[in-house]
Amino acid sequence: MTTSTEPLATTTVKDATESPARVNTPRRGRRSTKMSVTSHTVLIVASLVALFPIAWLIFLSLGPGKDDYLHPSRILDTATLSNYTHVLQHTNFLKWLGNTLIVSLGTTVIGVLVAATSGYAVSRMKFPGYKKFMWILLVTQMFPVAVLMVPMYVILSDLGLIDTYAGLIIVYLTTAVPYCAWLMKGYFDTIPLEIDEAGRVDGLSPFGTFFRLILPLARPGLAVAAFYTMITAWSEVAFANTFLLDDQKYTLAVGLQTFVSQYDSQRQYMAATAVLIAVPISAVFYLVQKNLVTGLTAGGTKG
Repeated sequence: MTTSTEPLATTTVKDATESPARVNTPRRGRRSTKMSVTSHTVLIVASLVALFPIAWLIFLSLGPGKDDYLHPSRILDTATLSNYTHVLQHTNFLKWLGNTLIVSLGTTVIGVLVAATSGYAVSRMKFPGYKKFMWILLVTQMFPVAVLMVPMYVILSDLGLIDTYAGLIIVYLTTAVPYCAWLMKGYFDTIPLEIDEAGRVDGLSPFGTFFRLILPLARPGLAVAAFYTMITAWSEVAFANTFLLDDQKYTLAVGLQTFVSQYDSQRQYMAATAVLIAVPISAVFYLVQKNLVTGLTAGGTKG
């Protein structure tokens, strides 16, 4: 009798210990499902909020009348691509696009080069005053555009750079370089110093180490800096509207304003132009998105 009751007792104990686990598992599953549904709902709502202005702009750009934005229901029956045709064929859009590319690419190349070298110098070379140098760069970001407008105009006028691409590029560099220098300095801090030491052992100069070893590892940081700099130059209005006087030198952001004046408002062309302006920069974002989402330590872990 004793031997026959032992298996029964063991089975009872096992069932008692296993039953709470079987009871709790569905509860954990239900909580996880609720959290998943909630998080997905929040993300969907946030995505709709973010995409609605873009979709609305595209929708308004299909209306043939300049007052269709006041009566959006009319657009459903009269939607057309004629606004885009008019902008491309009967305005200076392509000229504005070329001007914007000159200014944006010039600002991006020079700005990223200056920011990368500045950030690398502060990260690796502890020269006297290097901390104050970075703080001075940060202080330059404290002043609003309205305060900087007049002194910059006087300086560019004295240098003969008003209504020139070079003058506008210099102005944009004053905005992009400080932020990008801080960005690149933080990225270079994550790259091990042993890489610099290995370069010196191989006989590379500081410039050789920087260009041949460090920059290839810093591609994600360079992509972020380049994208920020290009967006700054691509979409800026205040400085471009002040320092560019010839309509043949207008950038896209300034040219966009010509569709709306005191006596006439061609908002259908303005909407179509805004959509066309967003296409190139969206393509650039698509090309560099992999580097934009790469962690800042990714470059330093590559052997």
